[in-house]
Amino acid sequence: MTTPRTEHLVLPGVLTAEEAAATVHGILAEQREDGAIPWFRGHHLDPWDHVEAAMALDAAGEHEAAERAYTWLARHQHADGSWYAAYADGAHDDVTDRGRETNFVAYPAVGVWHHYLSTGDDAFLDRMWPVVYAAVEFVLRMQQPGGQIGWKREADGTATADALLTGSSSIHHALCCALAIAEQREEPQPDWELAVGTLRHAIRRHPERFLDKDRYSMDWYYPVLGGALTGVEAKERIESGWDRFVVPGLGVRCVVPNPWVTGGESAELALTLWAVGESDRALDVLKSIQHLRDPETGLYWTGYVFEDAAIWPRELTTWTAGSLLLAVAALGGDEATCTVFSADRLPRGLDPDCCG
Repeated sequence: MTTPRTEHLVLPGVLTAEEAAATVHGILAEQREDGAIPWFRGHHLDPWDHVEAAMALDAAGEHEAAERAYTWLARHQHADGSWYAAYADGAHDDVTDRGRETNFVAYPAVGVWHHYLSTGDDAFLDRMWPVVYAAVEFVLRMQQPGGQIGWKREADGTATADALLTGSSSIHHALCCALAIAEQREEPQPDWELAVGTLRHAIRRHPERFLDKDRYSMDWYYPVLGGALTGVEAKERIESGWDRFVVPGLGVRCVVPNPWVTGGESAELALTLWAVGESDRALDVLKSIQHLRDPETGLYWTGYVFEDAAIWPRELTTWTAGSLLLAVAALGGDEATCTVFSADRLPRGLDPDCCG
């Protein structure tokens, strides 16, 4: 058993060094030998959450384990650049959802850039560049005339033009990271720059181009977390939904009006708050979800129904632990994590207000 690098994962009221190490080992315990990281053993793997957990491993210095996770993606990518939406227990040949969701396909670019920044491994970036390139091209084939990204391709290949604000905001982040990789490799991608700009413009100026999921907290903070909204606009958006979604002392609601707070959304909001310079509030949010920590595994329960004082569902997920570790790493000044989640450190593409 390795000893994770935890000096920047120590946060008073959130994690001690021993607790941080336990959380990292909790994720490692769920990783398969082939590198796949399912939600937990016996549950499914989806590419987005697989990457989130791998990024947390890199933040803890577990670079070999993280690289195995990215190798799993490279090995099982389809010829069109995509991955399926769900694999039973991370088994590549046991697919439980043959849809291909665009935000899932895009997100490996974020993890690949994070791993490179964590390790400086040029050979890794060379190996993963064709993977990232093919994934981005798959996603951009789903971009609509208004800039938004269609949600998914169905199992039969039918393209869904409807777009999700959360998904498109996550894709915006992924495209910026893909452009950073291209820049590092000195392989400019002007079409991607145009796509980022038109997508950002849609997110900032055209909410009507997305399905109405306003009840979900992710639609509230993801335009900020994904880097499409910055500065004053970002802070105004966070303030506009604060009282609606944040339950003091317990965390962040997944969806209103349900009395259910979730660890993943709470940790992501903390990361969002860090990104807009609200580190004190980010710390408060992370402190508020320590009631979700399982002391035996170091992992975190997905959610808590506060009306019934009930843990629900009864699952300890790698991605919930991963999102918390990434938020703590940002607050702790981990350079790779700070770079990846700070919009002003990533390529921006076209000016967002240049098009209608």
